[in-house]
Amino acid sequence: MAAGFWIVAFALLCVTSLATVPSPLYGLYQHRDALSLFAITAVYAGYAIGIVVSLFLAGHVSDWYGRKVILLPALALAAFSAVIFILWPSFSGILVARIVNGVSLGAALATATAYMLELDAALHPGTRRGRGLAVSTVVNIGGLGFGALISGLFAQYVAHPLVVPYVVFLVALVLAIAGVTFSPETRVRAEPLPRYHPQRIEVPDESRAPYLASLLGIGVDFAAFGLFAGLAGTILVASLHRQSLALAGVAVFVTFTASVVAQLTLGSWPTRRLAVCGVAGILVGLAVIVMAVWLPTPNLVLFLVGDGITGAGGGAVFRCTLGVVTAVAPPAARAEALAGFFLAGYVGLSVPVVGVGIALQYVSVNVTLLVFAAAVGIGALVVLPILMRPSNQQPGKRSPTSNSHVP
Repeated sequence: MAAGFWIVAFALLCVTSLATVPSPLYGLYQHRDALSLFAITAVYAGYAIGIVVSLFLAGHVSDWYGRKVILLPALALAAFSAVIFILWPSFSGILVARIVNGVSLGAALATATAYMLELDAALHPGTRRGRGLAVSTVVNIGGLGFGALISGLFAQYVAHPLVVPYVVFLVALVLAIAGVTFSPETRVRAEPLPRYHPQRIEVPDESRAPYLASLLGIGVDFAAFGLFAGLAGTILVASLHRQSLALAGVAVFVTFTASVVAQLTLGSWPTRRLAVCGVAGILVGLAVIVMAVWLPTPNLVLFLVGDGITGAGGGAVFRCTLGVVTAVAPPAARAEALAGFFLAGYVGLSVPVVGVGIALQYVSVNVTLLVFAAAVGIGALVVLPILMRPSNQQPGKRSPTSNSHVP
């Protein structure tokens, strides 16, 4: 069981990391193929559509068929997307690869997260340990930063930067597939199988309010993350006049690493404190970022500081909302509840960034960033009182963020 837990964590880390490998490379694709910013936005939109459709249609079905039956094909799809990036390097190939990449991530997110929680629970029956929740947050969020960092460094310092990063993660995914194949299953195939239905809210009525509050919270949270996953390279070049591909990877890495550190260090805090500090961090961080690019002399250090503060605030909100969802989700529908959670998050991550990409066709990067930051800030302020409602604190229970991994 212990080996299986870490194998599944490694598998999810590979999938989430591969999702951000292209982020620092978009500038190279643009230069090589003379692509417009709109074309890059279309590639990102394809990735977003792949994630959302996959989460909506397949993110929850491991509750019926078993975790490995869904996770293994998801890993295979991720490996296939890496192969497409390597062998079909034209714009159409990149677009197809990103769509397949999104589909694989959508199928893996809820499945692997539920799988890890169940493996951890099987290792420590009858206890309320938080390792499963802590590690799942690290690989879900940390992987997004790790993939961009590795990609950016390879792009800056290694030959064939549009090939080597994908080869590295392809090898890692092959190893992950082999490991998951021999890992213990935690979910028995349902007999009889329920009639198929797309993703829907599947929590007890008394838990619906905190669950919906968590969906709103993660949507706003991931919108802030999307600023860096989709636009860090553009901001660095257009506003800060920095051409380094390694720096583009570092900027994304700082965001998600700060998020992971916040989740690990603040995980024992009660839900209300996490929500307040998380939203405050997002607001302050976005304000610092806007200031950094609007100064008469744009300031890279200030930009990275704001980047880190935003990531830390987002990490606190992620820990808060994921803890609530894992606490209220019935064991028989854990993947379904998590699929809904990640669906809301990746809609928040994707849709605003696509809108920003379109806006950049008409207004400057600085103006677009200002409007984007204001919209996310307003959303965070609207969500905060909803997260803090008494019904969302699970009365009579220990805070779900306090080292708890199962209801």
